[in-house]
Amino acid sequence: MSRVIRIGTRDSELALWQAKTVQKQLADLGYPSELLPVKSTGDLILDKPLYELGITGVFTKTLDVAMLKGEVDIAVHSMKDVPTLLPQGIVEAAVLKRANVNDVLIHKGTADFSEEATIATGSLRRQAQWLHKYPNHTVVDLRGNVNTRLQKLKDNNWQGAIFAAAGLERIGLTPEEVISLDWMIPAPAQGAMLVVAMENDTYCKEALGQLNDPITELCVHIERDFLRKLEGGCTAPIGALASVKNDKVYFEGVLFSLDGKKKLSISKSCNLNEAATVGANYAEELLQQGGDKLMQEIKAGLKKEK
Repeated sequence: MSRVIRIGTRDSELALWQAKTVQKQLADLGYPSELLPVKSTGDLILDKPLYELGITGVFTKTLDVAMLKGEVDIAVHSMKDVPTLLPQGIVEAAVLKRANVNDVLIHKGTADFSEEATIATGSLRRQAQWLHKYPNHTVVDLRGNVNTRLQKLKDNNWQGAIFAAAGLERIGLTPEEVISLDWMIPAPAQGAMLVVAMENDTYCKEALGQLNDPITELCVHIERDFLRKLEGGCTAPIGALASVKNDKVYFEGVLFSLDGKKKLSISKSCNLNEAATVGANYAEELLQQGGDKLMQEIKAGLKKEK
């Protein structure tokens, strides 16, 4: 059986790059496909911080609906935007090989941040980690796709803005004035692309299964299990990174207060054959070290800001 696979994607330059990458890989395997771009809620509402929108699924909901209505067959996402629980009937079909996991700072000609400065980001995780390192700085909200955020940085009197390195690299927009923030723990699944399909669509699942990278899949699932266990349905400043070296899995996880003053962290390693369930276990350890109380403070703080 041969059919044209309908690929759902957001219509930003980065999202289209990701969808075209999947389209090319499918074509190389002999599967014809077409792109069907849509605009997500997260792209349409740019005047509110993400946590006020109820961040869970804000960039994926429109594509979820299109899949469930049978308008598209598969959807391509930046995996860090995808809720840890998928809608009923939709399943992970492929996690592509991971790109650069780091955050980067694009600055305006100065890399000296000992003085007061204003830094832009729409991420609570980036905000908290930046304020933890630079408590004398001001962090302002920055929303929109990569191109929109780059333009806003140019138009405003900010000293810099934080981006995911992978997004800039994928569409060739990394400027010279960039610093790798390798001290910042990335978002769970940052740098990874996820393709989802309908649970009952054997054809698409078999096609996409050939694109899956098992090591990336393992690492991002550890990170997302850690996130799911900690979050309890609440947006929070959480970072997590798992990596594999010499048959061992190395993990770093962090939870910050909204103002960056409080930090809880965990650093662990395990054998590769033990790694399937460690993400939730590591989160449980952090909760017992005071993470439970900190999560309650974060939830109360976000409620107050709304």
